[in-house]
Parts: sequence; structure tokens; C-alpha cells
Amino acid sequence: MRDRLSCVACVLLAIALLLVSLRYVTDFWLLAFFFSLQPHIGAACVIGSLLCLAIRRSAVGYGLLFWSLLVTGHAFWMKLEFLPPAGTTVSQNATHFRLLSFNVLGDNYVNADRIAETIRMSGADVAYVMEAGPLGDRLDSLQDAYPYHIGCGVMVEFCDLLILSKHPIEAPQFYSLSELRANRFALAGIRIGGQLIQFAAIHLTKPYFDDYHTFELMWAGAYLRQRPGPKILGGDFNSDTIAPDMQDFLRNYRMHTAGFEPATWPVEAGIFGVPIDHIYMSREIKAVRLQRLPESEGSNHFGLIADLAIEPAAN
Repeated sequence: MRDRLSCVACVLLAIALLLVSLRYVTDFWLLAFFFSLQPHIGAACVIGSLLCLAIRRSAVGYGLLFWSLLVTGHAFWMKLEFLPPAGTTVSQNATHFRLLSFNVLGDNYVNADRIAETIRMSGADVAYVMEAGPLGDRLDSLQDAYPYHIGCGVMVEFCDLLILSKHPIEAPQFYSLSELRANRFALAGIRIGGQLIQFAAIHLTKPYFDDYHTFELMWAGAYLRQRPGPKILGGDFNSDTIAPDMQDFLRNYRMHTAGFEPATWPVEAGIFGVPIDHIYMSREIKAVRLQRLPESEGSNHFGLIADLAIEPAAN
């Protein structure tokens, strides 16, 4: 009985590890969701391997434990690759600013007032709001804090992707990255400390919808490349930073995170969830702190707040 139980458990563990490890050979879209779950699956397999060894010690059990440790360790190693450059310091002359990114959930109308107040009290200079429908009737109440915005009646009638700003917006533009969803990528030039920064908000298709996620990232990168200068890209990516297409994107455009990324979805999982909401930036922007909003305000995502800085332009 012990042998049979150990055999079944080892087979299940091997299947789970194989699904995750396929990322090293292929970026097949059907497996994309599992790639974002690599730390979770790896950690679960470590525990499972230990249980297998407790039932019956075997070379297979030790092999699965080693495999699990490699998968888990590499998942966390990949997260370290895109952290802000080590040893970065912010001078006294740098201009500090704050960015909020929050998918508020499109049918979350019952919490619309709370969401609007959370944005107002965040202290953010710029706010990205995804699935912004609940705020459609609350924009007037935010006008004093955020006199400038695009989306929800400005440039785009439908209230989905929204950028709110305390500062004037230059050369705003909306793009549709695929035929699945319209106008889910927005670019807005905003001057911070006298320098024009390209603020980009994005809401990507889920990664298991064929290859749309990868193609949408490619189009977003192409549009970003058309805008020179410092860039900040944030929003709901529906994938962890460690997903293969996400890594390729960050390497190609030399962007990094605003800090070690907290889990943002699903809210029920708390700290054990998956970081699928991100704030990325080019090298000119310095990350000071990245934190998760303490409350989800009825959304299925937690929002993010990044404290950032930019040094004075060289003369």
C-alpha cells in the first residue's frame, strides 16, 4: 500500500513539474498560466516530494525533490533579474512623484465611492485605472484632485482604461493592441520636474487566449519605441514578470520593476497570490518604493502604488 501510494504521488508530482519545466523548451500559449504559477507549483512540489520520501524513501523521491528545488529556486532568481539596479541612489535634487495602478473591476459599482476616495487619498500624481466603468459617474468628484484625464469620455467614449493626472497631458494617444479588446493601451506625455515622461497604461489579454498576450506585448513595445525619453508602463498584464514573453519584453526594452512585486490577484489568496499587476520603468526613472494598496475595495485585484524619482536633466 505504501509503495502504491508513493508511486501515484510521484507520478502526479512529475506531471506538475513537467508542465512548469516546459517553459525551458517552448513558450506555448496553452501553458502560459502555469508559467506564472512556477513559484507556487515548485513550492507545492517540494512539500509533496518530502511527503513522498516520508512514505517511502527512494531515488525517484530524491530526484523529484531536487527537481522541485531547482524549479522553485529559479523562479525566485528570475524575479531578482528585473529588480531596480542595486546601489541606486536618489540625489537631493531629484523630483519625487507617485504612480497608482489599479484594476477596479468593471462591475464593481457598489464600491465606486470608496474607489474614488482611495484614488484621491493615494497622493498619486498619476493614476492608471483599468476596467474604470464604476468611476464613470465619479470623475467630477475627482476633478479637483485630478484636473486632467484621458479615457471615459475624453478621446475614448467607453469607460475602460483611464489615466488621471495632476499635471497637464501632452500628446495623448489610445491604441488597440488586438481585435479582442479595443483601446486598452494608452500613452500620455506628462512633465515631472520639467522633464517629459511617457506614461503608458495597459490592460493585456489573458495569456491562455492563443498568442494574443505575446502579440499585444509586441505591439505595445512598438508604440513605446516611438516615444523618446523616460517611460513608465503599468497596468494589468494578466501574467507574472517571470512569464517568458514578459521577460523578453523587459529585456528588449530595458525596463525594470519598481521593487519586489507583491501578489495582486486573486485577493482571496493574499500574499500567496500571483503578481499580475505591474509597474515597469526605463533606466532614467529611479524606484524608491513599491507597495500594494491595503484594501481591494471590492475588486478582484489589489492596486499598486510606486514612489519614484527622476534626476534633473543634464545641461
